[in-house]
Amino acid sequence: MKEINIGAKGEHKMTVTPDVTAEKVGSGLLPVFATPSMITLVELTACELLAPYLPDGITSVGTAVNIKHLSATPVGMEVRCECELKETDGRRFLFYARVCDEAGLIGEGEHERYTVKSDRFMEKTLAKFETIG
Repeated sequence: MKEINIGAKGEHKMTVTPDVTAEKVGSGLLPVFATPSMITLVELTACELLAPYLPDGITSVGTAVNIKHLSATPVGMEVRCECELKETDGRRFLFYARVCDEAGLIGEGEHERYTVKSDRFMEKTLAKFETIG
């Protein structure tokens, strides 16, 4: 694995569409940016930040999320997520995330990822089928 420094940052932007609203994803009844969609954006941003440092056959998987959704965002507004690497410990990577819309901060918190061997991870996951009759 290539060395990644504490403080490394990544960013991802998107426009809120009806498909990522609480009403559509089932986390609420209103047409506003959904908390699960915010979490997906945080995971995507951290995953994309880490990916260039990983060798072939290695990926990262999300293992923990602690995000506060602070303000609602309407359909049509752009949201931006910035993740910063806070700490590493072997295969573990902890990111601090800030999510803003065009009016300001809408969410923040931490996201943890671990690196895994892709083939071994999928082999182990699919082996679960063998445990059910």
